[in-house]
Amino acid sequence: MKIGHTFISTLCLSILLFSCSTSEKEIKSELTPVQIFSSDYKAPVFKNDQRAEKIKTISSDLQELIASYSKANNIPGIAYGIVVDGELVISSAVGVLDINKQSPVTTSSEFRIASMTKSFTAMAILKLRDEGKLSLNDPVSKYIPEMENHRYLTKDSPIINIENLLTMTAGFPEDNPWGDRQLDETNQMLLDLISEGLTSSNVPSYTFEYSNTGYAMLGYIVSQVSGKSYQKYIKEEILNPLGMTHTYWEVDEVPSEQLAIGYRWEDEEWKLEPMLHDGSFGSMGGLITSIEDFSKYVSFHLSAWPPRNDEEAGPLKRSSLREMHSPQFPRLNTNATNYLGTPCPVVAGYGYGLGISQNCDGLKWVAHGGALPGFGSNYVFYPEYGIGIMAFCNLTYTTPWQLKEIEKLIFDKLELKPRELPVSSILEKRKDQIVETFQKGENALMAEIFAENFFLDESREHRIQGISKALSQAGQITSVTELVPQNQLRGTFRLKGENGDVAIFFTLTPEKDPKVQQLDFVFVEE
Repeated sequence: MKIGHTFISTLCLSILLFSCSTSEKEIKSELTPVQIFSSDYKAPVFKNDQRAEKIKTISSDLQELIASYSKANNIPGIAYGIVVDGELVISSAVGVLDINKQSPVTTSSEFRIASMTKSFTAMAILKLRDEGKLSLNDPVSKYIPEMENHRYLTKDSPIINIENLLTMTAGFPEDNPWGDRQLDETNQMLLDLISEGLTSSNVPSYTFEYSNTGYAMLGYIVSQVSGKSYQKYIKEEILNPLGMTHTYWEVDEVPSEQLAIGYRWEDEEWKLEPMLHDGSFGSMGGLITSIEDFSKYVSFHLSAWPPRNDEEAGPLKRSSLREMHSPQFPRLNTNATNYLGTPCPVVAGYGYGLGISQNCDGLKWVAHGGALPGFGSNYVFYPEYGIGIMAFCNLTYTTPWQLKEIEKLIFDKLELKPRELPVSSILEKRKDQIVETFQKGENALMAEIFAENFFLDESREHRIQGISKALSQAGQITSVTELVPQNQLRGTFRLKGENGDVAIFFTLTPEKDPKVQQLDFVFVEE
């Protein structure tokens, strides 16, 4: 980029000013590809959407659940909330901020959210990436020269890049709780730590291992690339645009009547934990916020779903937010259970500052916890349901909720449904044409809707025989069900007969005028 700007400046000195302006526009157009998109695309939608109203009905159940959990785990105070799309539909609290003052927790109370800060750091990196100021493939040493002397475990280790730091695959060892105590250290301490040599537990790009140090390095990179402190960048580029005006970095800046005091439970009593100040490790866990403010952040993440043609709104593109929600190096937990306690394996992986999981029931959630001396926090959002849950507490390394019980309330008691994908125009058209070909009996499959591979994969005669057999088994066709799309070019439906159904699956080609490339059907006896 610097070379390009120098060239343009030199060019401007030798030609007229308007020519320079034209050249810049031409160069910019070359670097920015024109995007053509479909105006026919229909985004997934909620049918008979009553999510917000339904969730409000569990408010008292949730309050009782949180209060009981707080008492059982000796937690001084908990604040919590549930977001539906962009609305905080449930927000409440139990307990106290300060044991000595007995000041009650409210939804505007300020808690340190610890590692939940990491996704803000990842968001900053992606924003700088989207602006062309860095690449995720850049070696970390480009911005932190001290990394040039890093001692790798093996000769064939790949060079650590920014994406390794984001996904915690740089090979650094898990550093909880050591990293927590580094929160208020200076940038010079961080650089000295790197310069003296970091010890690796794995080779890079090999496996996931949680690293606070890696996220401290990302914070430093943000400051180097943006030209302002990490904390200032997050405030100006993310917090302010989202309206998060009551989110802080330094405990001394928080109004005293709103600040949650941190405790640990020891010797059957609460003991004060030191209130850590902000510093170079703030990018791994320094933010202080309230349920009311943080709900805006959760709403912003939810706004990335589903993909659609709406105008962008917010500090980061929707596609980049969804990139944050994509797991890297996924792992299978065969011993997991769902919220009902039923065995249900889970595939989980770390994305960019967030953990992503999907269980055997198809439920997907994106989440991150936070823990520092005196505090515990967590948030989870379900992209396909447009719902987010968050809770903060003021007890050392303590999860602030019993998540599966809350999920049971939301998904079992309320029986909420995810968005449904509408049928694309071409898919509906091909379905009607397939129904027509089935109705032709011996003259079936004569329509020009089939791809070139179709009759090469199986002869016309053989396919017609299969159709005739399925229709004879089904008897008189009485109706055709609605198409259930799997995506824009694939779906299923049924021909309902007197004796049973003909279940049909078909998928279309990637051509401009998509044709049927695969057509499977089977008789299903009722």
